[in-house]
Amino acid sequence: MLRRTSRRPTAGRTTSRRKTSCTMTPRRTPNWMTPRSRMWRGGPRSAPCGWTSWRTPTSRTRSTTRTQQCRSPRTSTKAPPSSSTSSTGRRPWRTCSRRTAGRTPRCCGRSSAAPRESHATTPATPWRAPKKIDLYDVRRRPWYIQGASSPKDMVIIVDVSGSVSGLTLKLMKTSVCEMLDTLSDDDYVNVASFNEKAQPVSCFTHLVQANVRNKKVFKEAVQGMVAKGTTGYKAGFEYAFDQLQNSNITRANCNKMIMMFTDGGEDRVQDVFEKYNWPNRTVRVFTFSVGQHNYDVTPLQWMACANKGYYFEIPSIGAIRINTQEYLDVLGRPMVLAGKEAKQVQWTNVYEDALGLGLVVTGTLPVFNLTQDGPGEKKNQLILGVMGIDVALNDIKRLTPNYTLGANGYVFAIDLNGYVLLHPNLKPQSNFREPVTLDFLDAELEDENKEEIRRSMIDGNRGHKQIRTLVKSLDERYIDEVTRNYTWVPIRNTNYSLGLVLPPYGTFYLQANLSDQILQVKLPISKLKDFEFLLPSSFESEGHVFIAPREYCKDLNASDNNTEFLKNFIELMEKVTPDSKQCNNFLLHNLILDTGVTQQLVERAWRDQDLNTYSLLAVFAATDGGITRVFPNKAAEDWTESPEPFSASFYRRSLDNRGYVFKPPHQDALLRPLELENDTVGILVSTAVEFSLGGRTLRPAVVGVKLDLEAWAEKFKVLASNRTHQDQPQKQCGPSSHCEMDCEVNNEDLLCVLIDDGGFLVLSNQNHQWDQVGRFFSEVDANLMLALYNNSFYTRKESYDYQAACAPQPPGNLGAAPRGVFVPTIADFLNLAWWTSAAAWSLFQQLLYGLIYHSWFQADPAEAEGNPEARESSCVMKQTQYYFGSVNASYNAIIDCGNCSRLFHAQRLTNTNLLFVVAEKPLCSQCEAGRLLQKETHSDGPEQCELVQRPRYRRGPHICFDYNATEDTSDCGRGASFPPSLSILVSLQLLLLLGLPPGPQAPVRAQASRRL
Repeated sequence: MLRRTSRRPTAGRTTSRRKTSCTMTPRRTPNWMTPRSRMWRGGPRSAPCGWTSWRTPTSRTRSTTRTQQCRSPRTSTKAPPSSSTSSTGRRPWRTCSRRTAGRTPRCCGRSSAAPRESHATTPATPWRAPKKIDLYDVRRRPWYIQGASSPKDMVIIVDVSGSVSGLTLKLMKTSVCEMLDTLSDDDYVNVASFNEKAQPVSCFTHLVQANVRNKKVFKEAVQGMVAKGTTGYKAGFEYAFDQLQNSNITRANCNKMIMMFTDGGEDRVQDVFEKYNWPNRTVRVFTFSVGQHNYDVTPLQWMACANKGYYFEIPSIGAIRINTQEYLDVLGRPMVLAGKEAKQVQWTNVYEDALGLGLVVTGTLPVFNLTQDGPGEKKNQLILGVMGIDVALNDIKRLTPNYTLGANGYVFAIDLNGYVLLHPNLKPQSNFREPVTLDFLDAELEDENKEEIRRSMIDGNRGHKQIRTLVKSLDERYIDEVTRNYTWVPIRNTNYSLGLVLPPYGTFYLQANLSDQILQVKLPISKLKDFEFLLPSSFESEGHVFIAPREYCKDLNASDNNTEFLKNFIELMEKVTPDSKQCNNFLLHNLILDTGVTQQLVERAWRDQDLNTYSLLAVFAATDGGITRVFPNKAAEDWTESPEPFSASFYRRSLDNRGYVFKPPHQDALLRPLELENDTVGILVSTAVEFSLGGRTLRPAVVGVKLDLEAWAEKFKVLASNRTHQDQPQKQCGPSSHCEMDCEVNNEDLLCVLIDDGGFLVLSNQNHQWDQVGRFFSEVDANLMLALYNNSFYTRKESYDYQAACAPQPPGNLGAAPRGVFVPTIADFLNLAWWTSAAAWSLFQQLLYGLIYHSWFQADPAEAEGNPEARESSCVMKQTQYYFGSVNASYNAIIDCGNCSRLFHAQRLTNTNLLFVVAEKPLCSQCEAGRLLQKETHSDGPEQCELVQRPRYRRGPHICFDYNATEDTSDCGRGASFPPSLSILVSLQLLLLLGLPPGPQAPVRAQASRRL
């Protein structure tokens, strides 16, 4: 009673319903988004789906109206009737091909933001304001940055001459860090400092991608800049132009710009611009006057205006954030003037939503001001903002086939940077302030085949390839060498490419077909005979049943407690009818079918066996349908595996490995040894159930046993001796019978162990090592494990987890310096311009207040609660796993330790994942060697300076707007500086000190600037 359906992956087209009931059809991604309206005004805010809110910039009140959610239609594909039947008319299951069903996800929301002061989102929820200062700025969010301008090649040059010191240098360092935060992964950047000569601040000698790890290197290097020497603009600009003209490296190849931070100077370096940039002016120059000083800023203004850039002033720390991001308005001019050509949806990388919606991607569209100020006037060229539509990845995941792909099949998607949009290993732990940039080659174990697949997907090609590759186990303790079929296809009208991964045995799956049986009884599903074996009343005789916590029906209440979940399931099954539309017939029918199949195992095989005779604690079976049956019932009390077979490490490894897979109980080196009490500690042994049907191979289940650890440790001594049976008397050693390798006779001199393919101890002939079963063998015998590794019995694989979250270093309870005091350097005291600046008078004011109010110099308690910086931040963890190497035969070797050499013999056991090792016990401590580590450790990751020398393949966005002949560059920033009046400053300080209100004074305008 089987129905067979071909399910070879077919990318980019839908097959006929006569051939399959599930297809992988990449739909046009814009069809995924059916927007729901939401609007929010007044300040940079964001809000998720469900509500409409309005807030003014000056009021904390809000009016809220409920908006109706929109849901896009979902398509379903019904299975065709089978052409072959049994005596009952239809078969109870069928085989189907595994494909990606084409269904339409709903969108999360629609957003729009202006570059000035407003942000609208629809629908919305009340803003979750932090306990202290709210520094959220939508213009720094990934979707706004990528939607407001085309990719950028940026060189930042920083003046570190002797005049730049103290507060000015600190402002520059902060400004550079803020500037780096305005760049996305589509951009390339380098940072250099200059005085008489220019040099990079970091190890990067050319433009590098502005990803998270590269920007972190820049930020750390910038903090080490020291002011000395004299100002040399020529050296700085020549270095920057040389960087931008280097065509031998990967870069954005779109907007090119130089950002110069300085405190002022007289040189205009016109000859440099004539040589490198004129007359085409392909490189924009932005100049930043940093600090409060009395230098003439006219040369800085001229540089910006002569090179299609803009001049900004950063007199204080409060001006850094706004002035380091308004250059985007200038870069947006060509995009605005391009008109409809620039009205193309750009899709962002994956990022964490600020309001807790989880991982999202956003389709962005720039909004332009195309009006004219008057008749005959030029058209405006200002970008008003960015609007976009968010698509939550959780919604997309719900539309991918979760269970028809099997335990080891999955769907993934990547963008043009090679970053994953969908992947089962995409599980970021950090907060929303850090972008999610997990490369496909970091989500999986990298090899040449995957590099080729990644390149083809980035280029927008279709393809299919079967490869041999390495995969980590779900618990990240083991590595298996497996065969996988990769199929990929581009998603139209987006920057993404979709991939499907299936093992060879996963091309087909079983689909239960119980419709005839259900229709014959015309009663709820609970009346089926197979359903009776799910009832707890049958557990004592039929074994305990765990059901996978899947969404069998919409009204089924989920629970982390499997017993409670089973109870909820049974209660619902008493109510639903067979034709209920609220239930997933595929999941429900397969669950009922597997319940009956596993019950037959109990009835025909398990119940009549005496498990104690074989020293077994339990026998079990787990199926694709979501059933795990453990016999006898009492063994379920110590069952620690996941009730979801697809989430159980033993289940997935058994499918990928032929033969028997031994899994000792997990032990951490920091935990206490196992307690062998009440015979509850066991070793799991499992193997996949494989059969062929019509020439098609399927592995729909895993069966196994749980060995009693203490009993099998005694049996192991017999198995490793010259005896063939435990009741046989111990053999006497003599001239005619050799016992050198007898682990029972030479128990005091020989160490005999079984180690699994991950290097973990399974069994030992030494009683004192029984409580160390499950530990990495290097923690048991470091010398012997190192010898096995050096003799190629094991191979080491190191990888990095870039999604880990680490707690920050705990700060001290008290501040280390007086509150708000700026400490000048010796160069400041020797600089006359500094004494006339506001920084000196600010220090003078602090000292006066300190003499009168003693509490001014008292330290404040540092409160970490509510501080965003005190939360966990992303970090890199290094993972090391071991797996069997190239040696398959038996092997004898000597561990040379001088006078304490050890002889050992090692042999792989056929049809298992075990290595049998016999070794002499160490005679002295001189044999102690370095210990191999297997646990996860904190790391800085691979050397970033070496990685940028061989960058991974990527492609930028398909469109670029960096030039328009009609662009008006006359608005390029203006400013004027006037030295402060010494008498007025002294008068103001005295009035503040005495607490008297100041009299009418002429307004003092230290600086005036005009921005876009």
